[in-house]
Amino acid sequence: MKISIIGVGLIGGSIALKLREKGIADFIYGIDNSSRHLDEALHLKIIDAKVDLEYGIKNSDLVIIAIPVDSARKILLEVLDLISENQTVMDAGSTKAGIVNIVKDHPNRSRFVAFHPMWGTENSGPKSAVAESFSGKAGVICNKEESADDALGTVEKIVEGLDMHLIYMNAEDHDVHTAYISHISHITSYALANTVLEKEREEDTIFQLASSGFSSTVRLAKSHPEMWVPIFKQNKENVLDVLNEHISQLRKFKAALEKENYEYLGELIANANKIRGILDK
Repeated sequence: MKISIIGVGLIGGSIALKLREKGIADFIYGIDNSSRHLDEALHLKIIDAKVDLEYGIKNSDLVIIAIPVDSARKILLEVLDLISENQTVMDAGSTKAGIVNIVKDHPNRSRFVAFHPMWGTENSGPKSAVAESFSGKAGVICNKEESADDALGTVEKIVEGLDMHLIYMNAEDHDVHTAYISHISHITSYALANTVLEKEREEDTIFQLASSGFSSTVRLAKSHPEMWVPIFKQNKENVLDVLNEHISQLRKFKAALEKENYEYLGELIANANKIRGILDK
């Protein structure tokens, strides 16, 4: 299978490495606005050749769009304009409702499969790509009934090759759930990092006293705005909903401390502990 990957950074690069390792990809074309990223991907053997968009699409069986969601929405229509009825297109974006809505009336809509690999780190670029990144993680395919059977089968084969467990979901439901289990985590991390930077002016003190707990909590704050501003924008209503709930929960902790109601504070913590039983399954 010849594959073109639009965006050879963390996600696209990791997909490429794994598909090459599994023998699913015979040849991988890299397409990216960054010539530096393309050169790095070529040097790291993530891709076999760097090409322009039109050449890559016309000479591949599968096109994988792995760029920020706002850019993906713009380029997807152009990609669908160029493909034949024998090619498949998939994306790897973190929001899904917007992208499935924008292509719903396109004559080649059935050749597109909306996909989200539930994995990511605060790092970026081809040098951050790791073949085993997706192993054991959830791979979500949205609105599968809108994709042709053979296109869906191709993407299912890709997900299997990435060693992910497959979940089918409606795009709107996906965006609600990811707002709660992914997007709010990033906002919280950014807010905590800004809080510490505002209140603790001594950088050396932060460095010397920061525990592993603090470091893991603010790890996501190192994620780039180029990736996350578009995600928050595309999923604004769901993110606002979860953010309002999060603020409400913070107010409960604040009120418990202000009123010295430590019994209620303990109840809040004990209730939060229930998440352990879910995540440790």
